[in-house]
Parts: sequence; structure tokens; C-alpha cells
Amino acid sequence: MVHPDQVKAAIAQALPDACVEVEDLTGGGDHLQVKVVSSAFAGLSRIKQHQLVYGALRSELASEAIHALALQTATPAA
Repeated sequence: MVHPDQVKAAIAQALPDACVEVEDLTGGGDHLQVKVVSSAFAGLSRIKQHQLVYGALRSELASEAIHALALQTATPAA
């Protein structure tokens, strides 16, 4: 189980300009929906964008503190 604030902090450390929203889908802290908007995603494929976020959450995913992650990524609107 991981607290949404921990997820936000981990992503913010990897992507300092990111706007992050985290929703706990089940109340158990291990099934999360995460939306990340960052200029770091500019010019990257969706797969590369997701890989950046997965990298930021590497330890949480490896330890299975996060069991399921629904992820949406985007660049800031112009």
C-alpha cells in the first residue's frame, strides 16, 4: 500500500514541473489511477512518457506497494 502523496512526491522528484493527480480506485492504496501533465513529455511517444513515470515509481512497483496503475500522460496545453 502506498499513500497518494508518496506517489505525487516520487513523480515530482523525477519530473519537477509535473502536475500530478492520484486517485485510489479501491481504497486499499494499491490500485491507483494517475494523471501526469509535464513538459518533459513533449515529443515523446506515449510509451516513452509512461516509461518515465514507471521509472519514477520503480520501487513502489517492484515491491508491489502499487499492484495496478492506470496511467494517463499529457503535455501542458498551449
